[in-house]
Amino acid sequence: MEASIQAPGSVRARNNEPYSQRELDEMDNAALLALYKEHGCDEARWTLVLRYTGLLQRVAMQTCGLFQGFAQTDDVIQEGILVLLNAVDKFDPQRGVKFETYIAKRLRGMVVDLARKQDWIPRQVRQKAVRLNRASEELSLQLGHTPSDRELAEFLGLDKETYESTLAETAASNLISFEALLDSYGSGAGRMPMINQAENQPEEEYQQKELLARLAEEIAALRPNEQLVLSLYYEKELTMKEIAQVLGVSAPRISQIHSRAIQQLQARMKQYMES
Repeated sequence: MEASIQAPGSVRARNNEPYSQRELDEMDNAALLALYKEHGCDEARWTLVLRYTGLLQRVAMQTCGLFQGFAQTDDVIQEGILVLLNAVDKFDPQRGVKFETYIAKRLRGMVVDLARKQDWIPRQVRQKAVRLNRASEELSLQLGHTPSDRELAEFLGLDKETYESTLAETAASNLISFEALLDSYGSGAGRMPMINQAENQPEEEYQQKELLARLAEEIAALRPNEQLVLSLYYEKELTMKEIAQVLGVSAPRISQIHSRAIQQLQARMKQYMES
């Protein structure tokens, strides 16, 4: 799949002497970024952006695989091109953050924002997610520990198949709710599980580092398979199908594990923020 937006054809830069597209293509990312920042070469900006359409397509496929019923991949790519252009404008090399890391976070944030704006999650699914999360919080207080899948299913009066189906169905709703919870903590804390600190003031960065440290502790407290799924999905950027192939289970099962992990993190982080 190719991005439908293309870079402008003309190329102009140093002392009004044009760069050829071949010269731009031979530059590394740092050189293109410097050329745009220092000389306003829009063609360098577009050349840099178009290099990341592969990553954009990857993020679109990965997240659309998680959010069933989400926007068409082409729509996500169109929106992502605008996000990439904006990211080049706002990126500050002096912050010590890698450009690739910065744009990956921006793209993930874009997908979650799109999901919120579209409001495509059925009301019934939202209600199931709320019921599931409240049950998890209540049972955690009763037992003094995070309930297992079996304990939570019994508490809800659901058989194993129905419970697992509910987990998979509410995956997107849980993730969006978790993002909203993090965003409510100190001027928009960030994106699961990495927090974007590139554009914040010192006091906000301190608060976010504190939140990130706590989030890391909670992730470390998850079951090994839950930690592995989160790592493969967010750090290695594998799709649900690819993770399923790695672990030798079905894609719906991976979605269930992911949803359960996010559900637990949401409950624990909510308790931490309200304490």
